[in-house]
Amino acid sequence: MRDDIALQVRDLRVHYHTPLGAVRAVDGVSFDLKAGERLGLVGESGSGKSTVAMALMRLIKPPGRIESGAALLDNVDIFTLPEPEMRRLRLSSIALVAQGAMNSLNPVIRVRNQIVDALRDHGETDANAQMEARIRALLASVGLPPEVADKYPHQLSGGMKQRVVIAIAISLRAKVIIADEPTSALDVVVQRQVIETLRRVQKEIGASIIMVGHDMGLMAQFVDRLGVMYAGTLAETCDIEALFREPLHPYSQLLIASLPTLDRKGAFQGIRGLTPSLLNRSSGCSFRSRCPRAMERCSIDTPVLREVRPNHFVACHLYEMTAAELTP
Repeated sequence: MRDDIALQVRDLRVHYHTPLGAVRAVDGVSFDLKAGERLGLVGESGSGKSTVAMALMRLIKPPGRIESGAALLDNVDIFTLPEPEMRRLRLSSIALVAQGAMNSLNPVIRVRNQIVDALRDHGETDANAQMEARIRALLASVGLPPEVADKYPHQLSGGMKQRVVIAIAISLRAKVIIADEPTSALDVVVQRQVIETLRRVQKEIGASIIMVGHDMGLMAQFVDRLGVMYAGTLAETCDIEALFREPLHPYSQLLIASLPTLDRKGAFQGIRGLTPSLLNRSSGCSFRSRCPRAMERCSIDTPVLREVRPNHFVACHLYEMTAAELTP
């Protein structure tokens, strides 16, 4: 594993087992997260992006199960660690900023005690005065006054609660931070404040971030590179500027086309059809029933994510000839 790679994910598969069969929520996802990089995972509801986040934290619960794959963090496969070791790794090396801050914070415990519990649980033995100074510094780093430490979560606004969650996530200077839709249910002004807080603290501690969401505009403002997910797989990954300038996968193209612009008036353009069932999936491309450029081959062969341009990966049969030409 190269020094410039913070996290390496290979062939991740997560299934939810039901009486009717296995729902393949994540079906062979691979990517690298570079040191100091902000990587986005975007897609429609049910695309598997949040399941990827929960799998990387080893928080998938029955009937869900990580079927296969590897996730290398500091050259250690976190999927093979015993649970006590994984518990120590959470927060110290890989931390989560969850989707709902109110669900992440204990409603009957003051903010101070929740931060202290996280630190003590990972062996931090600072004296009370030192711990108090550390809490004040953490809150200040996310733009919160020291008196927030004395509050209960219900006494804080949505944006303040989310910044408390960020403060806990960075408390041990984790190498990787996973932010699972951290701005959902917040108004646009508070969204911007939370995103700027994440950006600032990331630079301060030198962490890498995986941002999970469905807001393409928010992704454009924050991430360096974007992975577009569809039906449990990655359809396209590339630099954020390249994706907006020239998306290659038909699904990415339709996603970009559906965004409102200042120079085009009229009705919003959606993507026809519905996402496919992830239960008993058939062979071929999962997007073929909605794709305006589908070919006969798309119903037979499942496309593989491959590099069709430098650092631009696409899972589509339209670009396989280009990929072959790039091979020496």
